[in-house]
Amino acid sequence: MSTFTVTLVVSCATVAAPMPVHDAGPTDLRHERQDFVKASACRECHQEFYEKWVTSWHGLAMRPFTPEFARKHLVPQVGDIDIGGRRYRVDLGSEPAVVQESGPGGDRSYPIKHVLGGKNVCYFLTPWRGGRWQVLPLAFDVRREQWYDMAASAVRHAPGHSGEAFDWTARQFTFNTSCYSCHVSQLSKNYSIETDTYHTVWSEPGINCDSCHGPGREHGQVMDVAIDRRPADMKIIRCGQFTASQINSMCGACHAKTRAISCSSSPGEEYCDNFDLTTLEDRDFYPDGRDLGENFTYTLWKISPCVASGKLDCMHCHTSSGRDKHPGRNADQACMPCHAKHVADPAAHSHHLAESPASRCVACHMPETSFARMRRHDHSMLPPTPAATIAFGSPNACNLCHADKDAVWADQWVRRWYPRDYQAPLMHRARLIDAARRRDWTALPDMLTYLTSPKRNEVYTTSLIRLLSDYTGVEKWPALRAAARDPSPLVRAAAVLGLSTCPEAGVRDLLASATRDSSRLVRVNAAFALSYHPADGLDARDRASVAHAAAEYEASARCAPDDPSSHYNLGIYRHNHGDLAGAVAAYETALKLQPDNVLTLVNISTVYARLRKPTKAERALRQALEFEPANAAVNFNLGLLLAEQGRVDSAERCLRATLRADPNFAEAAYNLGILIAGTRLDETIALCRKAAALRPDHTRYAYTLGFYLRQRDDLDAAAVVLRELLARVPNHVEAQALLATVELELERRKHAPGGDPK
Repeated sequence: MSTFTVTLVVSCATVAAPMPVHDAGPTDLRHERQDFVKASACRECHQEFYEKWVTSWHGLAMRPFTPEFARKHLVPQVGDIDIGGRRYRVDLGSEPAVVQESGPGGDRSYPIKHVLGGKNVCYFLTPWRGGRWQVLPLAFDVRREQWYDMAASAVRHAPGHSGEAFDWTARQFTFNTSCYSCHVSQLSKNYSIETDTYHTVWSEPGINCDSCHGPGREHGQVMDVAIDRRPADMKIIRCGQFTASQINSMCGACHAKTRAISCSSSPGEEYCDNFDLTTLEDRDFYPDGRDLGENFTYTLWKISPCVASGKLDCMHCHTSSGRDKHPGRNADQACMPCHAKHVADPAAHSHHLAESPASRCVACHMPETSFARMRRHDHSMLPPTPAATIAFGSPNACNLCHADKDAVWADQWVRRWYPRDYQAPLMHRARLIDAARRRDWTALPDMLTYLTSPKRNEVYTTSLIRLLSDYTGVEKWPALRAAARDPSPLVRAAAVLGLSTCPEAGVRDLLASATRDSSRLVRVNAAFALSYHPADGLDARDRASVAHAAAEYEASARCAPDDPSSHYNLGIYRHNHGDLAGAVAAYETALKLQPDNVLTLVNISTVYARLRKPTKAERALRQALEFEPANAAVNFNLGLLLAEQGRVDSAERCLRATLRADPNFAEAAYNLGILIAGTRLDETIALCRKAAALRPDHTRYAYTLGFYLRQRDDLDAAAVVLRELLARVPNHVEAQALLATVELELERRKHAPGGDPK
């Protein structure tokens, strides 16, 4: 009768890096730097700009550690700091300065070589094995003048580790892996997968002139001979000629929680040609979009209605060196001319005294929050929403100032002052995000309506599409098809990825056409999505564009060779294409970088099973259970593997463990039902009924329920189930045949002696 259904547990979403990633690629690119110059080369002609830059946080994004820096900016540490049973202390007086470690393993000293940041926090780098630069365990809080445990301050920073801090020696705190290219200029990572080593080099610390203006050597040569005449082509990228989108994309390269999809980028290129953006599917955001963890501004910036208008760019408020153009009490001028009425009479709008700090635009629309001792202004520019604080615990500007009051008090005041319920649309979309995160699909119609609403925001739309990957019903497909034609490349990219598993006719052709999209992000996502669909029958035009997009996808996967998620997704891609050996190689590389990645272990076990290597498949799943004993996917796949080997009792235990971990795991209920059908038919029927209710799109479940109802001689119930199935899928051949048998048996029973006269 029915056979076990083996499910490959995969994820299309790449795990976001803990710090913004902008990879230079796996090869040594030092030869490309011959056209770049250091910032000091610009000083002769651009003295004013150079002086502004050299003291800015762009210029000081990273710098060598020196005794002079220590004397000017740091204070001696008071008392050791205990981290994981080891004690740490900074010795600024030694030469070189060191962080001292004392503990069960003995005493060690780590030299301090570089300083990272300095506006909020100073992080410190030390040379590490394999060419790494490691962030040291002690950081310095600039405002409090206090040394503290760096890793413990960022426990929410990495997905899946919300309850504990990483050890400071972990890859997540390796400069070469996580935080490099937004703190130094013209960097080459030069990572070797084979040896797991780096030969990372950069032209100079900080973000220099060439980072935004492109290679400056030829510009200098042209201008040297120009004398009094400005040449038509100055051989330099002139950002003043950029559109708002180009400026925002340039700044977003660093000021975003992102994933690189190209190995290099140039100022002026659109964001989605080089990066993917993390949105509200990441729980480092509250459901309403406010910052919970460290998100680097750009996602909230894309939420802003001012930015969505297409008129606002970063340079409206900031200089190229990152300073405020309108500091202090002049900050309101940044909101001119669009909001002249409110700027002219702030008290009428804010309901606070005009001279009060609460009447500054930024006080209510760009409140400051802190995570890991890093302060960020909310760049969504949305009004205070205390209703969201009540519902989700997110911050609101009212209570950030009035800390002695609660959100209910703030909510009452804003509703009294502003009779138009401006919070309603903000709360509506926040509730949709919250419901989707909780897999509460009662709001599905509203979610699907929002995706194509004229008033939709691209960040919320992208977030909902990504979260809808957990919804298995067919209702979502028309909305995703429509979203694949959205004006926003971020939305289109999410939509084509979301259509990966859509079985409807025409989807493959839609995805093939998406490989000709103007945005690289859409093209590479379409290439990945097409790995779930057969390639035969494409016309010559589609074959050419699909091949080009596939090459782009493969190239994007090589942009972060030290990121396990890149190899994990590449493994899925190769597996889908039937390249089992290539899939194993990709998964093995991912596990080399991250041995405790459970999803990778599950997927490689599935490939081993297809390669008829059950021992390796079981070993991978047993290893995964050591990391997460209650993981539903691991127990499910192990249960299927054991069942196929005839180890029924062990398989049953695994499938029951799956359902304890996830009671709504339809595939587990279905397979457990089949496994125990020979001895516990009533429970089998209950399990199949549950599976059919959870996954009405899986017609096999309803058919199997009908089969076992007939086996129990419950012919009337079997007939009802099969008729309902055929009402949804009229051409289900097996259901037609089984229903005919059931109806024939009912008819015979009716005419049998003593049968039902009805």
